[in-house]
Amino acid sequence: MILISDKAQQAGKHTEKEQYWKSIGIEVMNYPLPCGDYIVANDKVLDVISRKEKRGIPVKKMDFLGTFNVTVDTKKDIQELVGDICGKQHARFRDECILAQNNGIKLYVLVQNAGGLITGTKDIYNPTIQSLDELHKWKNPRLFVMKRTSDVIGHYKSGKPIYRRTQRYPAATRGETLMKACKTMQKKYGVEFVFCHNRDQGRLVLELLQREVS
Repeated sequence: MILISDKAQQAGKHTEKEQYWKSIGIEVMNYPLPCGDYIVANDKVLDVISRKEKRGIPVKKMDFLGTFNVTVDTKKDIQELVGDICGKQHARFRDECILAQNNGIKLYVLVQNAGGLITGTKDIYNPTIQSLDELHKWKNPRLFVMKRTSDVIGHYKSGKPIYRRTQRYPAATRGETLMKACKTMQKKYGVEFVFCHNRDQGRLVLELLQREVS
């Protein structure tokens, strides 16, 4: 199998997946993709690349439309998903979903997450989310970022004041809100959200791509 990786992918950020693919004989080529991060280089995809190379012109992302029917978009963590669904990247992500839908492409969004202790806390943990229905359990780490106020609530033995602390980002997206928003987009645009532990992303990219092309 040959994969096409979106040329916009940041170099050095996907070494774990790439090493896994190399170990099992998967070749990865880099070209711009109209949507998603990975597709299978089937005969139609390879034909586009061959024809463009023979003419000595670069492949453009829209050249691949009509050559594949499934793509996988990977997210490094749930926080990145928040930006796409409830943040500043929403309009861009929505347009990508619509582009896939309008061209008969199944778009999977594969979100890796390892869970673990939330930075800045002593005993608050995030679970590893394995499905969209579990996303309500996710605790946004931004909700636990605190800031000092000007209110004095006591004094240390040294005499220095103790200031009250409060949330720096009280309006940060919560797991329940994110889950509902994802389900709305899934129903409206046909995009499907899949969750996994970090170590499993490389394997699942291959499995998802082969669901539609096999």
